[in-house]
Amino acid sequence: MSFNPEFCRNESEVESKLIVQYLLPQLGYTPDTWYQEVAIGSIRLDFLAFAVQAIPFVLDANLPLSVVMEGKHPKQNLNNHVPRLRHYLTSLNVEYGLITNGKEIRIYQKFPDDIQMRFQCSGKEVDTKINKIKDLIGRERLKERQTKNKPVPQIPGYIKRENLMKTIAIYHNKGGVGKTTVAVNLAAALSKKGKRILLIDIDSQSNTTFATGLIKFQFEEEDDLREQNVYHLLESGDFNFIPDIVRQSQYFNNPEIDVIPSHITLIEEQDKLNKILASRNRLIAKLKRVEKDYDLVIIDTPPSRDLYAEVALIAADYLIIPSDLKPFANQGLPTVKNFVKQINESREVVGKPPINIIGVLASKISTNPKFLQYTFPQQRSVISKRYDLPLMEAVIYDRTVLSECMNQTITVGDLEYPDPKSVIKYAEEVKTDAQKSATEFDVLANEVLRKMGVN
Repeated sequence: MSFNPEFCRNESEVESKLIVQYLLPQLGYTPDTWYQEVAIGSIRLDFLAFAVQAIPFVLDANLPLSVVMEGKHPKQNLNNHVPRLRHYLTSLNVEYGLITNGKEIRIYQKFPDDIQMRFQCSGKEVDTKINKIKDLIGRERLKERQTKNKPVPQIPGYIKRENLMKTIAIYHNKGGVGKTTVAVNLAAALSKKGKRILLIDIDSQSNTTFATGLIKFQFEEEDDLREQNVYHLLESGDFNFIPDIVRQSQYFNNPEIDVIPSHITLIEEQDKLNKILASRNRLIAKLKRVEKDYDLVIIDTPPSRDLYAEVALIAADYLIIPSDLKPFANQGLPTVKNFVKQINESREVVGKPPINIIGVLASKISTNPKFLQYTFPQQRSVISKRYDLPLMEAVIYDRTVLSECMNQTITVGDLEYPDPKSVIKYAEEVKTDAQKSATEFDVLANEVLRKMGVN
């Protein structure tokens, strides 16, 4: 038996074709060990599966060794449903919860103070990952623990979720140094490693929004981003929270990534926000509300020292400075350092420590052998000697494939629409130079995780 997510066009089909016809039988659950549409007080569960026979259903000590399964519409963002799943597991003392929209499958485990994601894959991968799912929530595995009275397993190095989410700003006041390329493909590489990523575009050029496939319209009247974008997070502290604004990238990566889109209208709205002092700190407060739903937040910033750059750097924990290491980019580094100094003063006012500079990232670097042998080493040495900034070990080379994968299109009728891909996904589909770039971003992702102390 295999599963094809393309056959799930609505919530009902996710429940029937993925959960009932595929997952429950594959995991060893029989009709007498699972219930559908379970009502327990005010809680309504889609499915509740037990390690042992559950007829008649009784709310007793066996419940912790059971699994809640929730099916959502394919267009639904799973992050929006994690708080409710948390409520189910903690209220009912159920150890595991599975949530899926057909395109993505996640498994969460309950711990004393919170829940934590233990597994994630795309719907297309479920056939190859079914044994891993069985190891977590298969009936035999739960039954084995029940009969042996085994304690709830702990994840090595597990710490409380409230301090786990990290936010990284990608910033340089010089344009054309590969900020967006770094932001979107680093997000893709981290997502591929199982990290839950939120990507925020706070640049009015909206390059990240475009690169993640959210601009699927050709005419202004079809623009579905004008009324729901990053500006709306900043305009008020009382409404328009991240779950209200977030979108899922479209065919950009596997798994897809949550994105807060930008819009060209950010330019005209900046004067309004500049008059509201609190607007600089609203992103901090709104990220705080979703800190249990993401591992890493990546913010693509404008190449300027404007309000939006301030917002990003005040909210971030870490800073990466992409640079092609050419003279103009290097001459801008003192300005970046002065801006960071100014930002740190603002951070101190709101009780945040100074931003941690991960380093200058060499990006858009020529692959010419003579350049790499003679010029590049000199360019690298300048960063620490002259500008007293850390230099990252990873290097992102200037390869045609990086623009090629972002400029993919799809034809629908007589119209051609953007259909960009991350270089990580492109490398899986097209065996070209994409694999080299994908490896470079994998190396970058590993360095970033290591320097932040994230497993």
